[in-house]
Amino acid sequence: MVTTSLLLLAAAFLAGAMNAVAGGGSFLTLPALIYAGVPPVAANATGTVALLPGYASGVYGYRHDLEPVGGVGLVTLSVVSLTGGLIGAALLLVTPDSVFRSIVPWLLLVATALFAFGGMLAARLRAVGLHGTGAMLATLFAVSVYGGYFNGGLGILLLAQLSLFGMTNLNAMNALKNLFSAVLTAIAVAAYAVGGAVEWSYAALMTVAAVAGGYVGARVGRKIPSRILRAGIIGVGLAMSVLFFLK
Repeated sequence: MVTTSLLLLAAAFLAGAMNAVAGGGSFLTLPALIYAGVPPVAANATGTVALLPGYASGVYGYRHDLEPVGGVGLVTLSVVSLTGGLIGAALLLVTPDSVFRSIVPWLLLVATALFAFGGMLAARLRAVGLHGTGAMLATLFAVSVYGGYFNGGLGILLLAQLSLFGMTNLNAMNALKNLFSAVLTAIAVAAYAVGGAVEWSYAALMTVAAVAGGYVGARVGRKIPSRILRAGIIGVGLAMSVLFFLK
């Protein structure tokens, strides 16, 4: 029990630090919880609960940079994100553990690829030339469904989606990314709680560690070259994907 607690504390601390500087925290929390014996669906839900405070603090930190997208107000955008997150969470709750376990390696691999090639993805999407409020809200909804189902790589997808519709101010993009992440994750957590999918003792333990890791990550991360951070997180994602494929 002590060993399991230490493993979860370490995973959550490092996940909080990773999210603070670049993202990818789910690459650690989900595998650690599954290794600790938590069923896959509950592990995904519990890890998401632990990382929620980081999104909330991110919204506060970027609160002055929030702005509408394409003339659509923040309330409308938040409602779309919230609805998508709720649907994604509902889909997770009806997914059998055996099915989710089988797709976990693929989800980790896709999330790693999104992290590695997010910039190229955004450029490709811009080349498609999607326009209009309807397309913008539809893509935000789709990304939010993904986020409610599986949190890994969510930030990269949100930044790519915002870039697709002409946003170039990185501070404003990060502010909206944090807002949408917090909104859809909060409603997803509520759905997980109602569905009984959260291991609350583990969630409470990991939340404290994730918050501490986020603080340390924000302080230390600035001193580490971004290319080294990205390479390390991609390496973790690939390693976890391979381990789950082999398991």
